[in-house]
Amino acid sequence: MTQVKIAKYSVIKQYICQKIESGQWPEHSKVPSENELTEQFSVSRMTARRALQELTEQGLLVRSQGSGTFVATFKSQSSLLEIRNIADEIHERGHEYHAQQLDLKSVEVNEEMAILLSLKAGDKAFFSSVLHFENDTPIQLEQRFVNPKLVAEYLQQDFTEITPHEYLSSEAPLTEATHEVEAILANVDICNLLNITESAPCLQVKRRTWSRQGVVSLAILTSPGNKYRLGSHLVF
Repeated sequence: MTQVKIAKYSVIKQYICQKIESGQWPEHSKVPSENELTEQFSVSRMTARRALQELTEQGLLVRSQGSGTFVATFKSQSSLLEIRNIADEIHERGHEYHAQQLDLKSVEVNEEMAILLSLKAGDKAFFSSVLHFENDTPIQLEQRFVNPKLVAEYLQQDFTEITPHEYLSSEAPLTEATHEVEAILANVDICNLLNITESAPCLQVKRRTWSRQGVVSLAILTSPGNKYRLGSHLVF
């Protein structure tokens, strides 16, 4: 019986997956570069690049320009959810929308955030915290880290007049996004902002977005579990 020959890029993919599944490479671990894989497996750089690219498209790896390739957060996954402006959603339901800007500043990023924004640890990123209201009910806390290299005027905006999503869409039009969705129990400060008890479950969406120039932002969207569903915000 003829033995089926495995393509070289598939061998590299299997090697990387085995390292991840065995726990030898936990999430956020840096994986070998294209050059290192080329030498290790005696293949062309194009073959190594294909292996890394396919695993990135599958959500197992995250590639950060200038920093390298890393093991993705295990809960992270691509999503076909439509990305919409929360103000438009609320207005379409015939309700009133307004926002409270809680914070807008420059912050130093840690190693994990640097990877997600294609920056270096210790670099500065822009940070905004905005509380969105439907009628007079707080419906979502939006905490967003923004790549300053792509949106230089972010800190000069008034996010009670325009949502961060609306502004970023005009300055760095989105071409790609991933979502991480989970149920959480929020901390005391977030519960107070959302006007819920500490035992009330919340739904949290972590959304990473790209433009043609690179990673634009990471948004952490936290909503009361009884007032949120994927694709739509609801007030009862």
